[in-house]
Amino acid sequence: MRFDIVTIFPGYFASPFSEALVGKAVAAGLLEIHLLDLRAFSDDPHRKVDDEAYGGGPGMVLAAPPVFAAVEALRAEAPPPHVILLSPQGRRFDAAAARALAGRARVVLVCGRYEGIDERAREAGLFDEELSIGDVVLAGGEAAALVVVEAVSRFVPGVVGDPGSVRADSFEEGLLDYPHYTRPREFRGLAVPEVLLSGHHDRIEKWRRERRLLATAERRPDLLDAGSLSAEERALLLRLARRGESS
Repeated sequence: MRFDIVTIFPGYFASPFSEALVGKAVAAGLLEIHLLDLRAFSDDPHRKVDDEAYGGGPGMVLAAPPVFAAVEALRAEAPPPHVILLSPQGRRFDAAAARALAGRARVVLVCGRYEGIDERAREAGLFDEELSIGDVVLAGGEAAALVVVEAVSRFVPGVVGDPGSVRADSFEEGLLDYPHYTRPREFRGLAVPEVLLSGHHDRIEKWRRERRLLATAERRPDLLDAGSLSAEERALLLRLARRGESS
């Protein structure tokens, strides 16, 4: 899978894309990551890519000409890319969006900056979609691009050594992850749950499923879809709710 990232700070990505899981995937040829300096598409002698906003107001705006030039140059290459603007105005990026993007051969991520991008880029349909990593404003889209690349790459075959770890991640099946423990068996008076030491795989899987349900109900009840739960699981959540009301 190939990512093209349009940014005014290509050096921002040097370390993250050479380290850890993404770095290994790049080295193995499972991922390609290309960085395009937006300033290279400026027709200004000083490589300027921003200007003051018409109508006044604080901050600067990324100008239309270099943004159009960069995206159109990428669209002229094969394979045809899916072009995304990273923006607080986009739809929220989630696990389902990451899984869908992993099925594409090539994704372009355009990093917004300053007060945003000249609106004519949207009006002309320059982007296929806009994504936001949450209801927060960043200095630019570079940090968001890192989030998208790492989240999407986990669904690319071969990037994660054990595919089972991806299937058990938080947000898969609409649930948070179950608790994890490792050695020592006891630490500062806190012990590993006995069921995890039993060697009984069915009991362990049941316990993990219950812990996922409880964690989701307590921390992210908005994720729960009662229609996808068994009668036993719905009863478990009802008991949890009653316990909370009586406490």
